[in-house]
Amino acid sequence: MAKGDPKKPKGKVSTYAFFMQSCREEHKKKNPEVAVNFAEFSKKCSERWKTMSGKEKSKFDEMAKADKVRYDQEMKDYGPATGGKKKKKDPNAPKRPLSGFFLFCSEFCPKMISTNPGISIGDVAKKLGELWNNLSDSEKQPYITKATKLKEKYEKDVADYKSNGKFDGAKGPAKVAWKKVEEEEKEDEEEEEEEEEEDE
Repeated sequence: MAKGDPKKPKGKVSTYAFFMQSCREEHKKKNPEVAVNFAEFSKKCSERWKTMSGKEKSKFDEMAKADKVRYDQEMKDYGPATGGKKKKKDPNAPKRPLSGFFLFCSEFCPKMISTNPGISIGDVAKKLGELWNNLSDSEKQPYITKATKLKEKYEKDVADYKSNGKFDGAKGPAKVAWKKVEEEEKEDEEEEEEEEEEDE
C-alpha cells in the first residue's frame, strides 16, 4: 500500500519478485522450522535465476504480465493516471493565506538573516520555530488575528472565484492581503478613536 493513500492499488510485481516469492514458498515447505537468513537466501536465489532458461523464467513473466493488467485496471478504477505529473494550478486562483506562524516568520526571517550572515535556511527555520514557541499567547495573538482575517478574506475570494471562475490575483497574494488587513485594522482603530472622542 502507498503511504499517502490507503486506497491506492498495490504496485506492480516484477518477474523477479514473483520468482523470489516462489523460492520463499519452496523454502518454507522444505524447511518450515528454519529461519531464513535473507542476505544468504537472496544470493542463492540470484545465482539460481542467472542459470535458469528463458522457458523456466517465462511462467514468472506471465505472472508479472497478469499482475500488470490487474494494476492497470485498479489504477483506472482508482482515478485517472497522472503519470507522476502534478495537476497544474490556475495562476488566477486565490493564494492560500499564511498562518500566524508564517506571518511571524515573514517578519523576523530578514532580521535573522541580516544579524547572522551565512546562516543556513535550516538553521533560520529552527531558530524561528524556537522563537515562536517561546512567545506567550498574547505575543502570538497579533499574528493569529492577522492570519484569521487573511483566512476569512481568502475564503471569500475562493467563493467568488468558484462562482465567477475568476479572481483578480494581479494584486499579489499574502503581502498585499496582509497590507489590506493592516489598513483595515488602522481604519478600525481610527473609528474606535473617533467614537471615543464623541463619547467624551
